[in-house]
Amino acid sequence: MAHPLLNERDTEFFLYEFLDTEALLQRPRYSEHSREIFDATLKTARTIAEKFFANHNAKGDANEPSFDGEKVLLIEETKQSWDAFSEAGFLAAHCDFEEGGLQLPEIIMRTALAYVSAANIASASYPFLTIGAANLLRSFGSETLKGQFLPQMMDGRFAGTMALTEPDQGSALADIRTSAEPTGDGSYRIRGQKMYISGGDQSLTENIVHLVLAKIKGAPTGVKGISLFLVPKFLLDEHGQVGERNDVKLAGLLHKMGYRNTTSTVLSFGEDQGATGYLIGEPHQGLKYMFQMMNEARISVGAGASVLGYQGYVYSLQYARERPQGRLPSNRDPASKQIPIIQHADVRRMLLMQKAYAEGGLGLSVYATSLYEDQHSAPTEEQRQHAATLLDLITPVVKSWPSKYCLKANELAIQVLGGAGYIREFPLEQLYRDNRLNAIHEGTEGIHALDLLARKVPSKNFQAYQLLQAEIRNTVMQARDKECLVAMANALEAALEKLDETGMALFTQLQENVDRGLSNATLYLDVFGCILVAWTWLRQAIIAAKALDGTVSEEDANFYRGKIHTARFYHEWELPNIQPWIALLQSGNSLPFDMQESWF
Repeated sequence: MAHPLLNERDTEFFLYEFLDTEALLQRPRYSEHSREIFDATLKTARTIAEKFFANHNAKGDANEPSFDGEKVLLIEETKQSWDAFSEAGFLAAHCDFEEGGLQLPEIIMRTALAYVSAANIASASYPFLTIGAANLLRSFGSETLKGQFLPQMMDGRFAGTMALTEPDQGSALADIRTSAEPTGDGSYRIRGQKMYISGGDQSLTENIVHLVLAKIKGAPTGVKGISLFLVPKFLLDEHGQVGERNDVKLAGLLHKMGYRNTTSTVLSFGEDQGATGYLIGEPHQGLKYMFQMMNEARISVGAGASVLGYQGYVYSLQYARERPQGRLPSNRDPASKQIPIIQHADVRRMLLMQKAYAEGGLGLSVYATSLYEDQHSAPTEEQRQHAATLLDLITPVVKSWPSKYCLKANELAIQVLGGAGYIREFPLEQLYRDNRLNAIHEGTEGIHALDLLARKVPSKNFQAYQLLQAEIRNTVMQARDKECLVAMANALEAALEKLDETGMALFTQLQENVDRGLSNATLYLDVFGCILVAWTWLRQAIIAAKALDGTVSEEDANFYRGKIHTARFYHEWELPNIQPWIALLQSGNSLPFDMQESWF
């Protein structure tokens, strides 16, 4: 059953109604572009996604990468997708013209990448990682390193990775053991092992640029002693060409539940003479540098989770419209024609929940992407700082909420199809398995919860939180101009007040006992995320209500009515779920914390 990657009308809505992407053309950086160029770029991305990525999504899942002792073997379509993506210029789409890029706004580039993710998120991981690694190198690398490696990463000859996790250390990066010893010629000898390195070895590119966290011997303990190194798979010769193999070895491939066509590797650095690495930036500042790539990746993870949730929704919606089965309870004539299952109330409920989660996640993701754009290209320093402050606050939510709730959307999509959803002949079980990773990588849900409650919200005397509050309250005021939106506005305002009360209670608990106070942080993240997504839905409803005041086609009218109805559903069915969570948080309920190890 053929189905679209994304809903084109929804893509247009998010770009040009929810966001005013055309307004970016007034910024000097984008003055040479046009709406037509933006749309043509997205059309190219959709074509590449359909032709070169969607064609092997199931095949890559069924035929995982393997290692023959010499090289990693991937199905040939993976290489074709990499080549098509890089030849179209998407690896450098956001870079300056002078650098060989297309100088596209972040939101256009990320929407283009959404098509690729929707088609095949596993194969999409290779270019996504490379873009992030190149961005980091561009920001913090020396002119020499940038000259040696950036052009090849931008044109697809080299790929990039991020190497953080070790077999003994996952999120506790302060305790990493990978070491770096200066050689006297400006390079370092890197020794250690890294694990779960996506794209850590492959047969797609001439070289792989590993960005490796390590500690220089004698460095301070903890995170203050972490440095960042560029460690290529192959060293470059005096002419800048790929030369001899560096002392980086593939210790093994890991076999995953989803994302199977993305290699997940264990890498050994320096088993022999030591891997040659080059310091990026200043010593002991590596984690600060790596956070740029990590935070970009977190936004991408949230967007990817949303797209996978959306894929399941689009597929199950089409299936429900085409699949006849049963009759309405009011029809007692067994000889009457069966009806499409979308006419059954419970199927519509499951489809509506999927729509609420998937389009809510997309709204959150595109908003975050607009903040990323504004922090770099907004006209004034005040606007750039405003965007950066808000983005820093909401990044844990942008990564975590879609990873959790768009997975629930995939679960509902499987349920809509019933038995067909559970078998591999249909794509939904793979979507579910692929999406399950998103709550784990780039920081687990619990890690982001601790970050939000302990650091992001109270930072700088609650500056970012107060800015976000002001943004939400402004939306509430706008919504009250429309009678059909008043109830939603009131519900969101009441939820925001409850969030304030909950925060005050939690920060008091933190002062009394920090371990106990943080023990329910994940529930706080859920509350925060639920309110943030309610806000994105109210914003969508305001746009839709204003559009319906004018003259629109019947097709557009139905589109906007669907937005308002789904927003109502979210505010009346989903937002109230925070009430018992808030009660637990405000009371300091410590049952999970108080559970003793010996009682399990």
